[in-house]
Amino acid sequence: MPEQAIPVLTIDGPSGSGKGTISRQVAARLGWHYLDSGALYRAIGVAAGWADLDLDDAGALVRCTFDTEIGFREVPGGDLRVLVNGHDATDELRTETAGAAASAIAAIPEVRAALKDRQRAFRRAPGLVADGRDMGTVIFPDAPFKVFLTASAGERAERRYKQLKDKGVSVTIDGLLREILARDARDASRTVAPLRPAEDAVHIDTTGLGIDAVVARVLSIVTP
Repeated sequence: MPEQAIPVLTIDGPSGSGKGTISRQVAARLGWHYLDSGALYRAIGVAAGWADLDLDDAGALVRCTFDTEIGFREVPGGDLRVLVNGHDATDELRTETAGAAASAIAAIPEVRAALKDRQRAFRRAPGLVADGRDMGTVIFPDAPFKVFLTASAGERAERRYKQLKDKGVSVTIDGLLREILARDARDASRTVAPLRPAEDAVHIDTTGLGIDAVVARVLSIVTP
């Protein structure tokens, strides 16, 4: 099947809008491949941390991007493990530190350019669900199905708080809210691929909605 004939569903949105959870479930329901683009940026952030690189050193971060090997391995139960230079870094990728590093790294044009082909390589039959911030605008602008998920900053902070507390991480909602608002501003104001919905994306506000309801809404957009 020609690459351009392989269907893609892009699901973009800010941190905490539910992109990952919804994308994984939709991909499973469709039997399509899944791309967590944020994991790629987090992986580079983790690799940079291991190498003790300065996040303000764009040149070093670009070199790190080219040098870092990133792999994905599905384990029983459907969980996806992320390998960074051969090491399972899945748990480390989910930390707030990795998220902050990813946001800073994603603002570097050369890093985004270096990861573009890696992301597009995930487009394989029978289809792909791509989760991120610029999937529908930059990486797969020709995708036939596009969604932009949103939720109030307060609800996103609440969701993140529950996730981290369940993992035994000590956080405060106020602190998480400040981080989310700061990241929103950073993602929306960067000069390259700023966070914004594609013109042809379907907007879904997940505030107050359950996962099943959002999954159903997204699936209704995808036509055979």
